[in-house]
Amino acid sequence: MRIIRYQQQRLPPQWGWLQDKHVGPLSGSPFEPYHRAEAEISLEKVEILAPVTPGKIIAVGRNYVEHAREHQVEVPDTPLIFLKPPSTVIGPNMPILLPPQSKRVDYEAELAVVIGKKGRWIDIFRVDEYVFGYCIGNDVTARDLQENDKLWTRAKGFDTFCPLGPWIETHLDPSDVLITTRVNGEIRQMTSTREMVFNIPQLIVYISSIMTLNPGDVILSGTPAGVGQLNPGDEIVIMIEGIGELKNSVAKEMREKQ
Repeated sequence: MRIIRYQQQRLPPQWGWLQDKHVGPLSGSPFEPYHRAEAEISLEKVEILAPVTPGKIIAVGRNYVEHAREHQVEVPDTPLIFLKPPSTVIGPNMPILLPPQSKRVDYEAELAVVIGKKGRWIDIFRVDEYVFGYCIGNDVTARDLQENDKLWTRAKGFDTFCPLGPWIETHLDPSDVLITTRVNGEIRQMTSTREMVFNIPQLIVYISSIMTLNPGDVILSGTPAGVGQLNPGDEIVIMIEGIGELKNSVAKEMREKQ
């Protein structure tokens, strides 16, 4: 099933489910018991929002060998994790804003895991119980700041630096799905998740040995090789087999006067 967050005109954001090109409202949160209404609202009449508002976003670095090679760094022996603030999240069709502090901002297409059940020290054989579903993520990165700072918080933490969408697919085998990135129609990334150094169950077990995972938390599982620079006016489309596509525009951030 595909779970979405959407908005109609000026009404509050609403959880829903998708059937073909129609949306049905959900009563309450999908992370708790809920009721499904008929899917009678045309998808064209709603604004699709980011499919989840995570309490935390745990991202994984260097989880594809070729991506590590293109940056001339070693593949880690254990998952290399870092946090992105929830304020980075935007939804489909929203602009990625390039901050004035950076001269190079890169895209990083990733399979995103949405946690559905609170867990700590999760057993490898019970991982599926804690996964609500999957969506598409983009771990946007100010590459020059990342190289300068060594620590990654600033480079990864600007507003709009975590597009998520377009919905949560609750039934997906993440072991071998194709990730494709196009910028202005040109293919930049195309790799299967089978090329991950640490697969999804391993990542969940490792991360839950460090911190409690809560419903709605998001794990960004790493990006394949082929990352590159975004420029104002670009359109980036990330497709993941079995989920769909996440499309965002790119623009300069205009500093607001206080």
